[in-house]
Amino acid sequence: MWRVGHGRAACLASQQERHCAAVVRSRWTNQHAEDYIAAVDKWMGKLLPMIKPYLYQNGGPIITVQVENEYGSYFACDYNYMRHLTKLFRSHLGEEVVLFTTDGAGLKFLKCGSIQGVYATVDFGPGNVTAAFNAQRHAEPHGPLVNSEYYTGWLDHWGSPHFFVSSAAVAKSLNEMLAMGANVNMYMFIGGTNFGYWNGANSPYGPQPTSYDYDAPLSEAGDLTKKYFAIRDVIKMYRKMPEGPIPPTTPKYGYGTVGLKRLQTISDALEILSFSGPVKSIYPQTFIELNQAFGYVLYRTKLPVNCNTPTPLSSPLNGIHDRAYVSVDGVAVGIIERNKALTVNVTGKGGSQVDILVENMGRINYGRDINDFKGLVSNLTLGKDTLTGWTMYSLSIDEAVSQGLLGETKPTVPSPPAALSLPTFYEGSFIIPDGIPDLPQDTYIKLPKWGKGQVWINGFNLGRYWPSRGPQVTLYVPASILSNAVPNNVTVLELEDAPCGPGPCSVEFTDTPILNGPVQSDFKQQRRLFSKDDLL
Repeated sequence: MWRVGHGRAACLASQQERHCAAVVRSRWTNQHAEDYIAAVDKWMGKLLPMIKPYLYQNGGPIITVQVENEYGSYFACDYNYMRHLTKLFRSHLGEEVVLFTTDGAGLKFLKCGSIQGVYATVDFGPGNVTAAFNAQRHAEPHGPLVNSEYYTGWLDHWGSPHFFVSSAAVAKSLNEMLAMGANVNMYMFIGGTNFGYWNGANSPYGPQPTSYDYDAPLSEAGDLTKKYFAIRDVIKMYRKMPEGPIPPTTPKYGYGTVGLKRLQTISDALEILSFSGPVKSIYPQTFIELNQAFGYVLYRTKLPVNCNTPTPLSSPLNGIHDRAYVSVDGVAVGIIERNKALTVNVTGKGGSQVDILVENMGRINYGRDINDFKGLVSNLTLGKDTLTGWTMYSLSIDEAVSQGLLGETKPTVPSPPAALSLPTFYEGSFIIPDGIPDLPQDTYIKLPKWGKGQVWINGFNLGRYWPSRGPQVTLYVPASILSNAVPNNVTVLELEDAPCGPGPCSVEFTDTPILNGPVQSDFKQQRRLFSKDDLL
């Protein structure tokens, strides 16, 4: 769950967020940073005493405890903050425990990320191993060489090609490190999944997909890969391998095509979805101000004047965080997307209802932009005028889906095909076949020709799909959420346009993942695995 790896927790972002100049782990004297420190002290005051009995010196398996992670990558350089953390950890864990920090393998990272009394380690991927550990030696002249995060792959972003790091490169650098007697922790060794809304994002804004496969030695589903065996071959040159067979890759099963029926639109189901009811304000409020950490919020207002000709509805300050689905009087008119499309043209009579469904696509969790507030974070304009008079609905979609509260829509006269439709729910079910041993098994759901949205299986939020943007095409479905006893429910929220035509919609369950599909975007990876320039 990369979303919270470095990011500012939503619960800490609420206090006067529009006026907050500090970020997490930044200005020690700022009131907002003090709020953060108070929360850290409270949390660690609960957590650290719980792990103390399991420390190595107490006979447990915990050898070392990490105090901070890549603090040197931020623009702040607050040694008082680092001293406070060190004192906090020592007060709960004692003087014997080995505390450590992790930073990028460069002097500019270690300068502010390390602190006296806490062992400094580095992280880097395949590349110049000697140069990387030379950087660590600058901070720690003596002691073990430690790569705390050896990058075996890298994370993906919607619209960017699936990341790939060759097995040969990973094995080569691993061999070099072990030959030096270094200690290596692999990140990631097994891939994962950002279920639900738990993906993060990087800056410039690029959200990560549901899959966190990472091109890791063990895949998102725990499958053995060529990279796993390459790493194993290196390790057995230095350590004896455990006896016995290697656990095999788990079997997968394709359950076939499942038909879906159309349910309510978001607007139709608003009373069901918004448990807390409407909130009225002159100007739009953010997710945090509405006590909504994840998911979606519906913003509603009215056209203040007649728009007989197409009139620009705009976010001039790039204040859509992160994607907005706009409709006027129940007709979808366009999408506004952060950093990409800031205007849609609308028409309608004065007083027409304007609905803007805003999707939080994941918070930035690394770098100087981690104060990443969601929703309508600045005013919208219609032509030259600022829109006012908003009614906002926080949506509890997961609860409505899991409780089976969504119903079918009333029959209507079919409308002509359109490039965009209202955000709408669809539902279907399938039965695990009889007579086949060891079912249910892991599977993957594929949504051919669907646009963008969210999928639930038996009320469990699998995450987001966006095959038109790529690279992820299928979503991993673990066997643990499937049932032999009852039909398995499939719920889809399609935000753009479902490929139903005159007939029913369908999704497909397959036994093969597709994570490297075609992409349509201009997002560029910003963070390098390792470069000698980092040493400058």
